Amino acid sequence: MFRVHTIEPNPTNNKRLILFNREIPNKTNQVRFIDYGNFNKILESPELVTVNDNRIKKVLVPRKNSSRKGDNGIVLVVGGSRIYHGAPVLASIAALRSGIDLVYTAVPSINVESTRSYSPNLIVIPLVDQRLTMGSAARLIKTLPKKVDVATIGMGMNIAKKEALLSLIEKLLKYGTKLVLDASALIPEILPKIKGSGCIITPHGGEYMRIFETELKNYNNNNNDNNNSENEQILDVLNNAKKYGITIILKGWKNIISNGELTTVIERSTPAMTVGGTGDVLAGLVAGFFSKLNSSFDASCAAVYLNGIAGFMAYQKSGLHIVASDLIDNLPQVLKNFDQIENN
Repeated sequence: MFRVHTIEPNPTNNKRLILFNREIPNKTNQVRFIDYGNFNKILESPELVTVNDNRIKKVLVPRKNSSRKGDNGIVLVVGGSRIYHGAPVLASIAALRSGIDLVYTAVPSINVESTRSYSPNLIVIPLVDQRLTMGSAARLIKTLPKKVDVATIGMGMNIAKKEALLSLIEKLLKYGTKLVLDASALIPEILPKIKGSGCIITPHGGEYMRIFETELKNYNNNNNDNNNSENEQILDVLNNAKKYGITIILKGWKNIISNGELTTVIERSTPAMTVGGTGDVLAGLVAGFFSKLNSSFDASCAAVYLNGIAGFMAYQKSGLHIVASDLIDNLPQVLKNFDQIENN
């Protein structure tokens, strides 16, 4: 489970800082309280609360016994390129494993055959061009079989022109689709389009600095004496999330999550998760949970939390030799512990 430290401010201040530390069998749990430093202006009268799996179970919604196909979430994944053909596949399978009903996977035509051959569970939509263009973006919107709840865009994607990405984002938001943006989709030009939309972005450090055109001092430095830099990073994420009205997952050995009101730090469960593709799995999980939850913050926390458990299970089996698909293989075992069915 996770040990979660929640600092509750006084009633006049609605901001909270939550620090997650996993308690994993056969692994020493080191709980470190950060030096609050600059948080003094934000947090007052701290109250310590422990949250375990029961809290996550309360976040995840039950499946209605009478539900039909489509009621439990529909996700669109848009990504892939000549080189990075696997990224949208990992995201799509992870989204399905989150417990949703349908995933549409839009990839360049060069990737269609390999994507379809990977799994019969994927519904593959060919993009008419090898890169994301204005034409392929417009065609994609017209060819979607159903209205999607969430679209996750960017993993492994090659974008011909920024205007194509902006057009796709604008049209999806117009149709009421929630967004999870990753990798190539994280450019400064998207910020005016997504401002106030409540979407989720999932950058690593380099992508974070690119989209916000800023520097992160000692990004995710694992030196325990570097509390001031850590505090600055958390505050920077919190401020940008609040400024743009979005939820940010800054990925790293400490995952910083904020929607501008709630801010969370979840430590990575194992360094084995530096292997390529684990971020794509996370993006798919985030999209899957976001399709069923109203809260972008809850969806982000649940995805990072459960992705980390799946990663640690893979590490227990294979040591530092895991691959991203190992996490997907573990997701059913992780997630079934949180399954609930609602009779109506």
